[in-house]
Amino acid sequence: MGQQEKVSTSLAGAVSEGISASLAPVDAELERRYPGDPGTRQPVHTVYVPGEAFAADTIRDWGGRALAALDEHAPDAASFAAVLGLADDLAEPVYTRVRAKLEREPVEDLRVDFEDGYGGRTDADEDTHAARAARLIAEAYANGTAAPYMGIRMKCMEAPVRDRGIRTLDVFLSGLMDAGGLPDGLVLTLPKVTYAEQVTAMVRLLEEFEKARGLTPGRIGFEIQIETSQSILAADGTAAVARMIDAAEGRATGLHYGTFDYSACLGVSAAYQASDHPAADHAKAVMQVAAAGTGVRVSDGSTNVLPVGPTAKVHDAWRLHYGLTRRALARAYYQGWDMHPGHIPTRYAAVFAFYREGFAQAAARLAAYANHPQALNSVRAGETPIGGDIADEPATAKALAGYLLRGLDCGALDTAEVTRLTGLTLAGLQAYAGPRRGDLTPSAK
Repeated sequence: MGQQEKVSTSLAGAVSEGISASLAPVDAELERRYPGDPGTRQPVHTVYVPGEAFAADTIRDWGGRALAALDEHAPDAASFAAVLGLADDLAEPVYTRVRAKLEREPVEDLRVDFEDGYGGRTDADEDTHAARAARLIAEAYANGTAAPYMGIRMKCMEAPVRDRGIRTLDVFLSGLMDAGGLPDGLVLTLPKVTYAEQVTAMVRLLEEFEKARGLTPGRIGFEIQIETSQSILAADGTAAVARMIDAAEGRATGLHYGTFDYSACLGVSAAYQASDHPAADHAKAVMQVAAAGTGVRVSDGSTNVLPVGPTAKVHDAWRLHYGLTRRALARAYYQGWDMHPGHIPTRYAAVFAFYREGFAQAAARLAAYANHPQALNSVRAGETPIGGDIADEPATAKALAGYLLRGLDCGALDTAEVTRLTGLTLAGLQAYAGPRRGDLTPSAK
């Protein structure tokens, strides 16, 4: 036993109490503005379907068309791996999981579009299509054929289309309420947001709907679509997107990057409008920093190069889409848009390869941390850590657990193999990642 140290202090207890009292408003502000990630499942993509085209079999149709594209252009694991450059040890597990995903859950998030993808329609048509969307989505959740997340993209809050957008939202939400209530997976998207005041207007609109239908205040959230330069950099030089998150008063669930509207807004010529353009990288980096810690998720955009036509052309489009998706995942953009059923095979291939490539290392690092949580202290004391050659911080352990949970949610990983390599149950994994409030059932266990 070492010598007992004498402990002495010089400050009165009132000093600490006074400092705590002075920081109480800051403590409350930090908790309000930065509650952390909600821990719920995040879909890997969003599929947009025009309002007039959405039907009861849309999800199954997309899955069938995606499988047909595989059958025609990559009928086995080896051919698919050759197109995408997958390692030999990943070829079979990725291909098998992609096909299983397309049969079981081809779409994770679907938005019935009443904005750019909808086109010019009469008011009567839009009323009808909005009411039909509500009925079909309610029926899908009731009979178990829904995607985990579904909703609509309304028109924006700009003057020429504002009233129409408000009415469409009202018709849609009212239809859901009349059919039994709002589903847990409901998601709304507000496009072309330029000023924080437009977000505030959306908040007020949802407040009024909740009052009218007796819903719990704050029940309805929405995504903010970033498609204009003014939403990234305001006239006074500040990051407008941060103001928009604050203006949502806790209702914002996501920031979705609009590749083509944003690029066009900056004058990028059509041939160079892509999610890996430097202008896109800048916008998404600002979105990412503004959203960090707020619980608002960032989604990448899409590619408009469609995998259609002869096999060589399809393969080129697949390689492009796969590469863009992998690039986004490495930059922590875990969600993107898919514009065509032919994009879904490479969406899932990229996602599954991303999680399976890093699975063993992430599991080993988390297991080492779980077994030796004080390893970092040993390193700082000049000692060799027990349990591995990487001494992870608690924050990294949380990130490792989050990585594995995202892999489980989408079906890239199975609970049994994660438990085998980490030694952690699903509950233990979730404990390291943080609470998963209001979670939806993961895709595969």
